[in-house]
Amino acid sequence: MSESVQIIDTHSGNILDYGICGYKNLKRDGYPEKIEWLKYRFSEGLKIKTLYSETDGTQGMIEYIPGEFCWRPVKAKGYMFIHCIFLGFKKKYKGQGYGALLLGECINDAQRENFDGVAVVTRKGAFMAGKQFFLKNGFELVDQAHPDFELLAKKFSRDTLSPAFNGNWEDRLAQYGRGLTIIRADQCPYTVKNVREIKDIAEKRFGTKTSIITLKNFQEAQDSPSPFGVFCIIYNGKVIVHHPISKTRFVNIMNTLKKENLGKSEITE
Repeated sequence: MSESVQIIDTHSGNILDYGICGYKNLKRDGYPEKIEWLKYRFSEGLKIKTLYSETDGTQGMIEYIPGEFCWRPVKAKGYMFIHCIFLGFKKKYKGQGYGALLLGECINDAQRENFDGVAVVTRKGAFMAGKQFFLKNGFELVDQAHPDFELLAKKFSRDTLSPAFNGNWEDRLAQYGRGLTIIRADQCPYTVKNVREIKDIAEKRFGTKTSIITLKNFQEAQDSPSPFGVFCIIYNGKVIVHHPISKTRFVNIMNTLKKENLGKSEITE
């Protein structure tokens, strides 16, 4: 690692110096909420390691927590669980091995604290780390969930019980009826502004009553109807979005659903 780049153990005493998820301005939507969320999570064993450049500032981070307290609908007690990992606001920090160094911090902590291994949920696309990075670093696929979520684990002993998704997705969805429901959590700071905009456009453009549920604790996140845990959009009893999206993407999805429903009505008639 370059002398100008270091990994910082980010905690309640220095978090305002290094920022979170690329945010450092307390006035920016989502950042104050994330800081408040972290105050309670640190006491549950959550850790954040920040990749910090003396010349370019924060260029990456990894957030992880003991599996029993994770904000994903998984059974992962005994594992250290990774919520998120990202790298490189500037391209020069990608492909240099910094991601493996951040992951190594988590693995080392898990071994030092006598965990059974490390687990993570992956998916193709935005807001989720891809599985190939973890497979190259000794993880294996242990479970899957609709539509394309995968649970990976690096087990320190072959005899250790693997983590698993909680499942029963339809049962979890049963409580949501017609209309639009957005489930979110302050674990992800990017949702604050997007959710506000989506609610506004859903009601004004589509005339759709919208409910927003902000998850308050890990138990509620582990009971989520989406494998992502901390965000989803439910429309008329079905999950139509599994991760944070922009208002433009939301409009496109709703327009597509309207066309599909119109087509079904015409066929029925």
